[in-house]
Amino acid sequence: MISIIIPIYNQADKLEVALLSIKNQSYSDWEIIIVNDGSQDDPETVFNSFKASLKNNQKVSFKNQSNQGAPAARNCGLKDAQGDYLFFCDADANLRPNALARLFNALLDNTQASYAYSSFNWGLKFFKVGEFSAEKLKQMPYIHTMSLIRRSDFPPTAWDESIKKFQDWDLWLTMYGQGKIGIFVDEILFTISPGGTISSWLPSFAYRFFPTLKAVKKYNQALKIIKEKHGLL
Repeated sequence: MISIIIPIYNQADKLEVALLSIKNQSYSDWEIIIVNDGSQDDPETVFNSFKASLKNNQKVSFKNQSNQGAPAARNCGLKDAQGDYLFFCDADANLRPNALARLFNALLDNTQASYAYSSFNWGLKFFKVGEFSAEKLKQMPYIHTMSLIRRSDFPPTAWDESIKKFQDWDLWLTMYGQGKIGIFVDEILFTISPGGTISSWLPSFAYRFFPTLKAVKKYNQALKIIKEKHGLL
């Protein structure tokens, strides 16, 4: 079974799309755990409506916590997860109907891999991710949070709740440090709605030529934190 853990903070208007895209998956052996990270827009109403539309044997749950950030919300959901596979899904995501099946089959076919990941769209922008490369991983965050992970290979330390940006990069670097690698599925398997965690995306030239921009400064500061933690400076 795949445990799908969804942290949410003030994105109730997008949650229905994410939940329906999970409901329509060709792979149906899943559970959903939503962790409300102190939202003020009532995502539980959306959840209750969705729950009423499901078959009785489909497991879904909703948890509340004070606003502590996405890593803490993911860890909260992880405590209740029953599946052998973990999928940390963004609340503003829309999965292709075969997304879970393609990721699951990639892990079945590649027993050396601890997680499977894909390319994706952010709004109309296409992010082609590429094959797993340890050198590339050490240089940049290129693998999205929404990857399918073997529960047995997930770090016992879970998500680092002190990390505010590049949480996915931190996770993949932590796993690589433990000898865990990923396998790339060369397809677009989901779309992220603009306005979420990567809504501050800037074109690459901005980071090179406008280092005094506030967004660029925050990016570089966060970059330094990850590199210091993993000995990449």
